[in-house]
Amino acid sequence: MAQWDALVDAALARLASRSLLRATRPIALAPPPAPPETFPCPGPWDRAAVEIRLDRATLHQWLAEGGEGSGQEEKVDEKLILFSGNDYMGLSSHPAIRHAAVKAAEEYGMGPRGSALICGYTTYHKMVEESLAELKKKEDCLLCPTGFSANMAVMTALGNISSLLAAGRKPAEDERIAIFSDALNHASIIDGIRLVERQQEVVSFVYKHCDMSHLELLLLFSMDGDFAPLPELVKLRRKYGFLLVIDDAHGTLVCGENGGGAPELFECENEIDISVGTLSKAAGCQGGFIACSTRWKRLIQSRGRSFIFSTALPVPVVASVYVGSEKAALRAGRDMLRSGFHVTPIRPPTVPPNSCRLRITLSASHSSDDIKRLVDALTPWLPHKHDIQIYAVASKL
Repeated sequence: MAQWDALVDAALARLASRSLLRATRPIALAPPPAPPETFPCPGPWDRAAVEIRLDRATLHQWLAEGGEGSGQEEKVDEKLILFSGNDYMGLSSHPAIRHAAVKAAEEYGMGPRGSALICGYTTYHKMVEESLAELKKKEDCLLCPTGFSANMAVMTALGNISSLLAAGRKPAEDERIAIFSDALNHASIIDGIRLVERQQEVVSFVYKHCDMSHLELLLLFSMDGDFAPLPELVKLRRKYGFLLVIDDAHGTLVCGENGGGAPELFECENEIDISVGTLSKAAGCQGGFIACSTRWKRLIQSRGRSFIFSTALPVPVVASVYVGSEKAALRAGRDMLRSGFHVTPIRPPTVPPNSCRLRITLSASHSSDDIKRLVDALTPWLPHKHDIQIYAVASKL
């Protein structure tokens, strides 16, 4: 959008005039080997991603949470099926991931340790950024240590536009960037907004979740499992010209024909200004990223505090059920544990009081039998009976 490009260009010019523009200088490492073969059917690595064990002490500590322990020894299987992780595609144990991580660790250890702006940025980081930019249909991308730091970097860079254009004085209220944030946005977005608001660089407005009489909200809300109404947001962006920033942490590699996330699913990739995501969920790895234009990347890497002051990623790393009260959530979690499932109760402050829930995440590594047994175990906790159909799909990983 032209008005935002002009604002960013003016901020970049101010930074350049003060010699404060920063750039990453990749340290050259040997190119990675050819991509490993894919596997047409499930393998033992799929089960390794969802079958876990807990030691006896941890099991009994979990069963005793909430003060309802019976005091008697309970016989609970130490082997559990994991339904509380974020490894949506089951890639964390995939042979291709393990092979690449081991090879890089053997050759480079953890790689140069330092901020990406000093020595931590390598040709491997650059290749990942280029691949993510292509996936998200964006001009450029900035790799961050975590998804949390990626959102923080975007917010602090946004706030800095006001300060830079104010040229040494505190920006007046009508000169500050206005941020419209959904009430259920992730803690990293909220913390970033609070930081720049405290520095009197932005004015923020918090809106009821998905209330389209209010304006901007971000993309996929992980504790509620629903999407922001992206097509409606795009229409409002065209009408009012605001900057549309989305957090697609849970949609990347999961939604869309090519894994491009919710924007690809809703066919509006070119209408998204900045797309923030993470590599710690469907990618089965670690780290965060900001897919954007080159001008936005230059601004964020120059003023995004959580990017500037963090050590770069190591080279080798390169459905809710509401149960109401906290007490009920703990009981439900214990019930799942006794049934052989690792399903974590989500409690305040992660969610508001009296909205506790079991957060259930599915992975490509789960079998149809895993899901059928989970549904049977959940039935007593569902407010209504549901006729759930489960279909098997052949793995392509």
